[in-house]
Amino acid sequence: MRIEEFQRLIERIYYERDSARGLSGTHMWFCEEVGELTRALRRGERATLAGEFADVLAWLSTLASIAGVDLEAAVREKYGHGCPRCSRAPCACACPVPAPEGP
Repeated sequence: MRIEEFQRLIERIYYERDSARGLSGTHMWFCEEVGELTRALRRGERATLAGEFADVLAWLSTLASIAGVDLEAAVREKYGHGCPRCSRAPCACACPVPAPEGP
């Protein structure tokens, strides 16, 4: 499934309810889902990871729809030629890799 197809599917399922909630309220739900994904990653809960990633993508998609952003076009424009800074894949920027946080 392409990003555009997924965004339209999520619109068909949830747009009416999510747009009535508004951008701010929907963003709060998105943040909650990111928190659930974070917990699953930290706890190593492999069985729930796929579902949590899907939930985060669905909420991101609905936020984009409410904001009038075509996610597929945005991704293509920003990352379609590699790294947005150096245009390489893999990235050749001298960006430091952040150290992982402790437990």
